Amino acid sequence: MARRPVSETPVEELGAGEAKRQHRRLGLEIAEHDRRYYQDDAPTITDAEYDALRLRYEALEKRFPELASAETLTSTVGAAPSEKFAKRRHAVPMLSLGKAYTDDEVVEFVARVRRFLRIPDEAPLAFTAEPKVDGLSLSLRYQNGELVAATTRGDGTEGEDVTPNARTVSDIPHRLLADDPPDHFEVRGEIYLTHADFALINERQIAAGKPPIANPRNGAAGSLRQLDPKVTASRPLRFFAYAWGEVSIMPANTQNGMVAALAALGFKTNPLTRLCRSTDEMLEQYRLIESERATLGYDIDGVVYKVDDLSLQERLGAVSREPRWALAHKFSAEKATTVVEAIEIQVGRTGSLTPVAKLTPVTVGGVVVQNATLHNEEEITRKDVRVGDTVTIQRAGDVIPQVLGAILDKRPPGSEPYRFPETCPACGSSAVRELNPRTGRVDAVRRCTGGLVCPAQAVERLKHFVSRNAFDIEGLGEQRIDEFYRDSLVTRPGDIFTLAERDGRSLTRLENREGWGRQSAQNLFAAIEARRRIGLDRFIFALGIRHVGETNARLLARHFGTFEALREVGIRAASGDAEASAELTAIGGVGEVVAEALVDFFREMHNEGMLDELLAQVAPQPLEAVSATSPVAGKTVVFTGSMERITREEAKAMAERLGAKVAGSVSAKTDIVVAGPGAGSKLKKAAELGLQVVDEDGWFELAGGQNA
Repeated sequence: MARRPVSETPVEELGAGEAKRQHRRLGLEIAEHDRRYYQDDAPTITDAEYDALRLRYEALEKRFPELASAETLTSTVGAAPSEKFAKRRHAVPMLSLGKAYTDDEVVEFVARVRRFLRIPDEAPLAFTAEPKVDGLSLSLRYQNGELVAATTRGDGTEGEDVTPNARTVSDIPHRLLADDPPDHFEVRGEIYLTHADFALINERQIAAGKPPIANPRNGAAGSLRQLDPKVTASRPLRFFAYAWGEVSIMPANTQNGMVAALAALGFKTNPLTRLCRSTDEMLEQYRLIESERATLGYDIDGVVYKVDDLSLQERLGAVSREPRWALAHKFSAEKATTVVEAIEIQVGRTGSLTPVAKLTPVTVGGVVVQNATLHNEEEITRKDVRVGDTVTIQRAGDVIPQVLGAILDKRPPGSEPYRFPETCPACGSSAVRELNPRTGRVDAVRRCTGGLVCPAQAVERLKHFVSRNAFDIEGLGEQRIDEFYRDSLVTRPGDIFTLAERDGRSLTRLENREGWGRQSAQNLFAAIEARRRIGLDRFIFALGIRHVGETNARLLARHFGTFEALREVGIRAASGDAEASAELTAIGGVGEVVAEALVDFFREMHNEGMLDELLAQVAPQPLEAVSATSPVAGKTVVFTGSMERITREEAKAMAERLGAKVAGSVSAKTDIVVAGPGAGSKLKKAAELGLQVVDEDGWFELAGGQNA
């Protein structure tokens, strides 16, 4: 599978709108590759390429924190469970971790925690620091001390039941070492392979005429997910415990204390875990672990910091798929030199032209690198990278291939500067750099003007439509979309849902095509049929509206309730209705950029035709309230003034947990205004509209006395 480049522009050069677009696109790619690896056992990219996607995603959230202020990439904590295994739901979700790559980011993480909790700089605040083992996350459930279930992370909410396999791992006790064990105790940790065991496994693979496993992490994941537990038993898997899920009786009130309790219960915990009482101590432990990395005998890719006090962890809570109280500090980059054999242009779903350097293969940090992004036209000009140049390559955070620059004294004679194409290589349309009206600057990215006539864009939009976090149609992946588009079977989203009907009238049935059969065709038609009813947020996200990623799709779905309501407001806003435009921009977390993108989408008549075709085939379903029993579920709440018992961020997070919609401005559609000291114009407008106004204490009463 040809890989699209990880990024189009250095993160530090992105505007907020472009960052949101990339954030959405990366989320889709990550989810699709998770499915291929975890469900199909057939990854189409290398481990390094996958990690590169993850790193870019995290870098965007670090540069633009608002991208992580609501639900982001919730389905990409691992992947949905494979159909090969029984599914098991996690009592407590298994979250992922935010990442840092510099000391400054760690300092900011600590400062951010203090700000959120309103803890002064001079007040004590402890963190634990532990190696980040590069393996497979696993949750073990014990009932009355007996191991009863082992579940992979899956998508963070639901995982695969691998209990028989987990029982073969020597580091996993079948019974807890406790005279009076808790009624239930979920232990979480990492399955991994040592370097020595990994080498032995690959020796056996090669001797048996089988391909070697790519790396220890893939080896550990594949070994645990064998359908035959005997195969798992033949693989010397190890397990480190470091966390927990649902626990009937907590044995400690600190992270460090809980890790000690896990060890007392019979689990191996990492001996390099340390309690740190300052940022300097955290960074000191990071350097110590980094210095011992090569001698550990197993793969680690960073250090994880966690707030030690569990009550503070609870207050901090989580944002999207990541806890606010933990951070993974990744190790530094590694570099190498190689030659640029060619520069290719790839066309993205939105028409962006991205240059990719095709390199003479070179090993960087143990991974073979053959492609590296050159970001955009300005980047190539600034670095003056040319075909034939010897260049320095860096994998930031050990994974992302980047071209740092050319080694000029090795440049071949007669070398010519690279000329960026002014026409699209996919359709021949003009490729232009537009003037950004907000910044007054010309965009760094050159885009094809072909729109829907450009096959590269049309195909990519269809791939987005069927991707994991959109319609998620089993069996209709990127390869099938390429095939169907090439043969004019599917050129628009609505065509997917008429495919079975048209196939019945066709002289060349799908089941008779090469690579197909009766059963595979029926399976595809059944998978399509199963998606005629889909969550409203997924439907909105699938449309590929510029700047509307998963987060904003969910916000819009919660606010409007039905697609008809969103469409009605969007059409009115597109026709110049000021009230409709104001409603879009007033939605908490949406803002002007997304509102303008919605207006642009509903202004295009071809989009209206596409929607009519699609809605004749599918029925978007309203989202269920987050907390249907909450007194404020479904209400629109506006917070104004300062909060005294909790911070504003905690108050908003609390409202969303209880099923309320948080808006940024007061309107006739507002249900409750929570006014603290210093409330100004919003309070005045609420009074004019006769809205319900409560103070902070009144909010807690309305919320049923729940705390943040």
